[in-house]
Amino acid sequence: MTPTFPESINNQKFPRKRKKCYYTDQKNKSMSRQRGRDQATGRENYTLQKDIGEMGSHQHCGAENMISSTELFCLVSETSKFRVQNYFKRIKKWMSQNPMVLDKSAFPELEESDCYTGPFSRARIHHFIINNKDTFFSNATRSRIVYHMLERTKYENGISKVGIRKLINNGSYIAAFPPHEGAYKSSLPIKTHGPQNNRHLLYERWARWGMWYKHQPLDLIRLYFGEKIGLYFAWLGWYTGMLIPAAVVGLCVFFYGLVTMNESQVSQEICKATEVFMCPLCDKNCSLQRLNDSCIYAKVTYLFDNGGTVFFAIFMAIWATVFLEFWKRRRSILTYAWDLIEWEEEEETVRPQFEAKYYRMEVINPITGKPEPHQPSSDKVTRLLVSVSGIFFMISLVITAVFAVVVYRLVVMEQFASFKWNFIKQHWQFATSGAAVCINFIIIMLLNLAYEKVAYLLTNLEYPRTESEWENSFALKMFLFQFVNLNSSIFYIAFFLGRFVGHPGKYNKLFERWRLEECHPSGCLIDLCLQMGVIMFLKQIWNNFMELGYPLIQNWWSRHKIKRGIQDASIPQWENDWNLQPMNIHGLMDEYLEMVLQFGFTTIFVAAFPLAPLLALLNNIIEIRLDAYKFVTQWRRPLPARATDIGIWLGILEGIGILAVITNAFVIAITSDYIPRFVYEYKYGPCANHVKQNENCLKGYVNNSLSFFNLSELGMGKSGYCRYRDYRGPPWSSKPYEFTLQYWHILAARLAFIIVFEHLVFGIKSFIAYLIPDIPKGLRERIRREKYLVQEMMYEAELEHLQQQRRKSGQPIHHEWP
Repeated sequence: MTPTFPESINNQKFPRKRKKCYYTDQKNKSMSRQRGRDQATGRENYTLQKDIGEMGSHQHCGAENMISSTELFCLVSETSKFRVQNYFKRIKKWMSQNPMVLDKSAFPELEESDCYTGPFSRARIHHFIINNKDTFFSNATRSRIVYHMLERTKYENGISKVGIRKLINNGSYIAAFPPHEGAYKSSLPIKTHGPQNNRHLLYERWARWGMWYKHQPLDLIRLYFGEKIGLYFAWLGWYTGMLIPAAVVGLCVFFYGLVTMNESQVSQEICKATEVFMCPLCDKNCSLQRLNDSCIYAKVTYLFDNGGTVFFAIFMAIWATVFLEFWKRRRSILTYAWDLIEWEEEEETVRPQFEAKYYRMEVINPITGKPEPHQPSSDKVTRLLVSVSGIFFMISLVITAVFAVVVYRLVVMEQFASFKWNFIKQHWQFATSGAAVCINFIIIMLLNLAYEKVAYLLTNLEYPRTESEWENSFALKMFLFQFVNLNSSIFYIAFFLGRFVGHPGKYNKLFERWRLEECHPSGCLIDLCLQMGVIMFLKQIWNNFMELGYPLIQNWWSRHKIKRGIQDASIPQWENDWNLQPMNIHGLMDEYLEMVLQFGFTTIFVAAFPLAPLLALLNNIIEIRLDAYKFVTQWRRPLPARATDIGIWLGILEGIGILAVITNAFVIAITSDYIPRFVYEYKYGPCANHVKQNENCLKGYVNNSLSFFNLSELGMGKSGYCRYRDYRGPPWSSKPYEFTLQYWHILAARLAFIIVFEHLVFGIKSFIAYLIPDIPKGLRERIRREKYLVQEMMYEAELEHLQQQRRKSGQPIHHEWP
């Protein structure tokens, strides 16, 4: 019986491509080639058979060892052969015992029929293998077909009365979602009775916290949630794995600073400077401070600003390139295995909102030759300008908030300096920075809520054509908003704090009232480390709570209200799923955004905080299982969607990698004391002209980096001199308080370092990107070979079908196209 299929999926535009392997029969050397594929509105398996004995009998079935036109022969002695075999046996035995590898026997349903695929059409139904019309389309494909029809079905007479979304928005329906396959828990052990369904299998082998060290079952994730979510977890797992070497190197740099902290010449001189008094850091309540009071801060600063800082900055820039380039290779392998090679975003259907808005402005598609809705250029430009204006308004709001925090720091620093508690009074700068960081974090979280609504409105105002365009536009806006919101205060501390304060007796003041904030006597890097560490730590805790804790509380309250368990066998699955939380309406945007912002923290200012990769690694190990638990147990099943990559996020990651090189160069050159120490060591220090054995080249650096100021000029009733961080002439010089020659030498060295560092790192990044192709050579050849074979077999199948029709009609049969 001929199966029936929805009219809406007939003769749709779909991609064509290959699947996994070739079966070789060594007796007659015949090969059956099959292939399976599905698309958002329906496509499935068809089989084409052909005798290809000329290919030989050495092909093996498997996604990893497909077509190869060459054979490999090795001539070795019997002894060498025996040793090699034993060596590989030992490796194989060790790998089989690797606790991180998943037990493949636990995933029997991952075995797919090895078929070639093509776009489904009832006109070519004879190309497809249809053993059971009820299971011909996969569960994910059937969900996409149903939703495709629901989105485009009219419910009333009217142009805009179309689609399930409209019905949900006007309150006719509460929700629309595909149900889960069943309960995620079972009273029977999975080892003895097997999984009850794919959801149960995913929970036991992936979403449980006890599986945190296991590899992810990406094929099963893709089968259950769709390729788009599968690619997200594949990217997240790859990113987490690549963080391991970065975390190890960052930890080594930190431990190097910890071990050599007491040997630091700069820290020793600061700790011994009991007779050196620093000028007051505020006008009213601040008194003279001994330099050795900053001993602890100097040692902590050395942990992040030592000889390994430059090396680690270069390493992380190269790491970011290697991570992205190898991800492209990993993605190409996944898209091949998941049959997405030729699936293009142009094949996506138009958004119903776009169709309803521009249905009267149709143009002929030059590719398909069919009319489709078109947005005029003038309308598109106008809407884009309004959207860009909204973006700049929100960014200016962020900058205003940062300015408000800066003013707060200026106002309260004198209050902390005269605080009653002795501990706060002694560490008033630390208290000022800590309070400002916490307030800044609260402002960041509050502004994020407003950004999301504004970005949503601006994106809808643009009327993107497809869902991918909508998601990319919305993701770009949210990234710009949150990146500026999260990093603006860090940029201020890194590049502006303490740079324009003037000098004692002639300080620059904001609104001629508040004196600009200076860096700590041990440097500005300690403030940058504090800002990054607190924001990164608090944001990860907040995100984890919102992703898991909040849904858990909501689900508990929902179950409490209806007084039922979340998985009750006596009620339908859809009602059990109704008690769960819906997936975010923005899809995976929040998940990607969180990780991309973390990637920015890990790379952009890593020279100032080498422990950032370690914190990111620990967070991501939790994040993978947290997201898995959330998708499997706490959220309704999302609509399965197809995708070939991670979308606009790849371009954003590449942009962050470029920005990271620039910011790290400036952090090392401007924020840290690396360049002043370098100039002193080779130009002004004891090793400037000669090097003696056992002589430290940084001896006297602290005294050299501090300028003199006459206390009598402050009007405090004190005489003598105080010191401040700068390179200015002393009061007794011919040009008091003017920049010295050493200042200009340091400035020139800083500019030279930035230029050399950027050109060197960008050159290495470009060379590495050139060396690593996006698609492995073997995979590229395999794809080209399959294209050739598919075309050949399509020809043979059509010819055979034509011959069968001629036989039935009694016409003469030809062995080639008429």
